[in-house]
Amino acid sequence: MTFLEELEYRGLLKDCTDMAGLRERIKEPMTVYCGFDPTADSLHVGHLQQILLLRRWEKEGHRPIAVCGGATGMIGDPRPTTERKLLTLEDVRHNVTCIKEQLSRFLDFESENGAILVNNYDWLGSLNLLDFLRDYGKHFNVNYMISKDTIASRLDSGISFTEFTYTILQAADWLHLYQTYNCVGQIGGSDQWGNLTSGTELIRKVEGSDAKVFGLTSPLITKSDGTKFGKSEGANVWLDPARTSPYEFYQFFINTSDDDVINFLKRLTFLTPEEIEELAVSVQNEPHKREAQKALARETTRLVHGEKGLEEAMLITETLFSGDFSKLTIEQLRSALSGAPKVKCDDGSLLIDVLVNNKICSSKREAREMIQGNSIAVNGVKNTNLEATISKSEAYGNEITVIKKGKKNYYLVEFN
Repeated sequence: MTFLEELEYRGLLKDCTDMAGLRERIKEPMTVYCGFDPTADSLHVGHLQQILLLRRWEKEGHRPIAVCGGATGMIGDPRPTTERKLLTLEDVRHNVTCIKEQLSRFLDFESENGAILVNNYDWLGSLNLLDFLRDYGKHFNVNYMISKDTIASRLDSGISFTEFTYTILQAADWLHLYQTYNCVGQIGGSDQWGNLTSGTELIRKVEGSDAKVFGLTSPLITKSDGTKFGKSEGANVWLDPARTSPYEFYQFFINTSDDDVINFLKRLTFLTPEEIEELAVSVQNEPHKREAQKALARETTRLVHGEKGLEEAMLITETLFSGDFSKLTIEQLRSALSGAPKVKCDDGSLLIDVLVNNKICSSKREAREMIQGNSIAVNGVKNTNLEATISKSEAYGNEITVIKKGKKNYYLVEFN
């Protein structure tokens, strides 16, 4: 299949400003860009589809441009309901530095004709108000702007002039990239359609109707149950391992539902269509094996965190299954049990007292029954001795002890 046919197969093609023209233009190498506003010091899995889309274009022999929105990030793309909180210039600069490092893991910015990484503050930061109004504002009809979904959805609740002008700034980005790098394509999520068409209009008005450019959107990723993709227990799943560990990242994808897993495999991995179809058969015929989920978690973790991160995630996963935490570092142990309740005790406390005082067991009677019934393990070892104690000298790194109740309930013990 052709590149565009594969994008359609993967569910990565929604709207295009000129599909017929793109089918001809794409036969030759072309330059395309995608922007990433630095609203935080890390991108999250919601950005992953667009990052990998740039990489797909790169693998096809085209030249991708990743734009860090050092300027547009200070304004904020309008949300559907509320105004964004403005970031300081210092915060934006810090976030840009972090995001540039993340993007460099996915795209080749080192080769002479490889991908390009730019910050739109470099050309928008020095733009004064009069130049903005004369060079860009005069090309935008207000009626045209308020018809765009992102702006129209805010007319009743109110939208500031600051966010109202965001679409003009993004159009100015594309014009600059067109003039500087002959960038003829912009990709983005379906929520960016209005901004993409603003860019095509500005280029046409400034450069003339002979300037052929193409705006291309992909559907936003959604879960089949209607909940938002990209959050785990209400919190973002980040690409920065300091925010979301490789293990937590792996677990996010291993817990994907059967209804969603093939869709995510198509969009977020580079597995071939043939490999994905084999996994689709596995979901239908042997769902209990969860082969598709394992492949999804493995491929996405490797893409974001590399082989080392994947090995760490697999090691922690296997450790939780076996109950033997001795192979883990203290940091890995904390990551593995980040969701476990934390309890406190004094060095040398009786195990029974720790269980009762921290409400792991409801009474000493239940604690005795659990211990004698082989249902309590301390640091991976089951102990039926009712006089057993929790000792700091036997803790992992002399810091942490792990209590396991039953098959799945873990507790992280830290000493007073």
